[in-house]
Amino acid sequence: MSGRRDRGLVRPYVVTNGRSEPTRNTFDLVTLVTAASGRPNTGLTPEQRRMVELCAHGSLSLAEVAAHLRLPVSVVKVLLGDLVDSGHLLTRAAVPRAQLPESQLLQEVLDGLRARL
Repeated sequence: MSGRRDRGLVRPYVVTNGRSEPTRNTFDLVTLVTAASGRPNTGLTPEQRRMVELCAHGSLSLAEVAAHLRLPVSVVKVLLGDLVDSGHLLTRAAVPRAQLPESQLLQEVLDGLRARL
């Protein structure tokens, strides 16, 4: 049983070639990831190739990519940084939630509608 646990500790280190930090520190759990078109997958590791194939069907969040790959988010961030640097993947921040209007503005709109009726 300890062999199985040890493999889980070694694998992320091997997947990232011993790196623990991504080349960019701009990714969070809701960063959207999309595959760039026309980039050959030659020279990519199996995990990198799976990331590109997964994101070829549309945008996924970083958290979703990690869940599909069954890899820790920290490992996926390292791989994602490499794939963004190589042009295989594109990222963008998630669309922020719209800010709620202030209650005074809503009251003015309501008053204006009532005046028209």
